[in-house]
Amino acid sequence: MALYQEIDVNKKKTLALMALFVTIISALGWLFDTIFGEGYLFLVIALLFAVSTTIFSYYKGDAVALTASGAKPITKDDNPYVYRLVENLSIASGLPMPRIHIITDPALNAFATGRDPQHASLALTTGIIQALENEELEGVIAHELSHIKNYDIRVMMMVLVLVGTIGILAHVLLRAQYFGGSRRSRDGRAGVLLLILSIFAALLAPLAAQLIQLSISRKREFLADSSGALLTRYPEGLARALEKIAGGPPLARANAGTAHLFIANPFGGAAPRLARLFSTHPPIEERIARLRQN
Repeated sequence: MALYQEIDVNKKKTLALMALFVTIISALGWLFDTIFGEGYLFLVIALLFAVSTTIFSYYKGDAVALTASGAKPITKDDNPYVYRLVENLSIASGLPMPRIHIITDPALNAFATGRDPQHASLALTTGIIQALENEELEGVIAHELSHIKNYDIRVMMMVLVLVGTIGILAHVLLRAQYFGGSRRSRDGRAGVLLLILSIFAALLAPLAAQLIQLSISRKREFLADSSGALLTRYPEGLARALEKIAGGPPLARANAGTAHLFIANPFGGAAPRLARLFSTHPPIEERIARLRQN
């Protein structure tokens, strides 16, 4: 797929993700109203909440990701070596210079975030800067700049906030049914069905959100690997970097909400075969093999 087509697809994914989020939140609001008999009060609140959260995630989702990861901004004087690498690759890719952040952690990892190339940030751990050779670190930075260029960062930033919000509200609904739901369950068959529906929805919503996250995450890593290798014209650099990353320690502030943003699974270690089905990243050995086939 041509790069401009991938950018267009990612922009459409963002709109589709926003629409799906509003729909799920509205459905949860309707269930609240049905359980507690409040007319359309919770539905209206849910709609207002969904719209405001969507706007917040679009404009401030990157700040959430950076704060959750413990990333701190740096200037050229703080780390001239990293700054020059990012600057040179940004010029080569035709991108504006992203804001650079450092995560003080021995883990080998990195991620990019932001709503578009003009408002992008790149975060690197101190571990990855120290462990990788020049060509390897260039490969990692080129990978992340590719995410920026094809608007992956916007989609994944939205996923970070919206998926987390769905999970929180679903948990609230699951607890709420024990109060309003249990009372209504005594009103007959309709009450029992409503109780079952609310429990089912509360359990299904986070799972659906997780599946959305997985479906979006994996393909983009292969694309960014290929695009990054094309930018540096040295696939072996990124391949060697991924080998070192695979053998590195886990990220201290790793969490499920931000895991999909990183170049590799921040929890570290090789995942069992079954666990890979629910991983936000494709197997790292497969990514290395693809790079070396180029």
